[in-house]
Amino acid sequence: MALDEAILEAVGRGESLPTLRLYAWDPPCISLGVAQSVHDVDLKRLRTKRWNLVRRSTGGRAILHTDELTYAVIAPINNPHVIGGVLDSYRHLSAGLVAGLQHMGMSVGIEPEKQLTEEERGNPVCFQAPSAYEITVKQRKLLGSAQVRRRFGILQHGTLPLKGDITRICEVLQFNSEEDRISAIDALRNRAATVEDLLGEPLSWERAAEAMSEGFRQALDLQLESGDPSSAEVTRAEDLLRERFANSQWTERI
Repeated sequence: MALDEAILEAVGRGESLPTLRLYAWDPPCISLGVAQSVHDVDLKRLRTKRWNLVRRSTGGRAILHTDELTYAVIAPINNPHVIGGVLDSYRHLSAGLVAGLQHMGMSVGIEPEKQLTEEERGNPVCFQAPSAYEITVKQRKLLGSAQVRRRFGILQHGTLPLKGDITRICEVLQFNSEEDRISAIDALRNRAATVEDLLGEPLSWERAAEAMSEGFRQALDLQLESGDPSSAEVTRAEDLLRERFANSQWTERI
């Protein structure tokens, strides 16, 4: 999360090129949306699991990052691929995500914008709460995304679960009762899926990253060059880690 933010600052200043970043997580980590209450997480259960906790810069609900591909699109605010409002840019960038999933062998749908019910607004799980223009396969949510817009740039990132039990996140969230936890597990299993669930076979992180890169390249007519973060971005990320993302005053502030 700190490196995403550092790249956003550098891109916004014109010091770095617009960036498509693809990465994974170790150890597993729960990320909270920027405005989500930390009380949605059962911290005792989280410590027992030895999973980490972070608060994102972007909105949305809780996500368990493990066995997945995470993407980040980072661009200056005047870049033609992100101009307009949040939904305008999200619709445009979705073309790259959809093409990437198609390269993985999936038939993809985009759900229309919808009004959330009170129950959905209060749901702590990202993959159980519907979002505008979310990407689905066989009517099951596959890819969750969120966005933050600064005066100088935009960061959109999201997660593509590749394998494993999609309901594991429910093990470390707060519920009023175990019956409510079981109900949430059942609902999430019916609503969301992993790539392996849908393809019927495993797909490696490397193959998924290759397909996603090709999807963005083709759908948005981009020229992508592989590379590592700059030394300035890494140094700034280390500062942001101390100041914000590894700081309990940020993570537990709500």
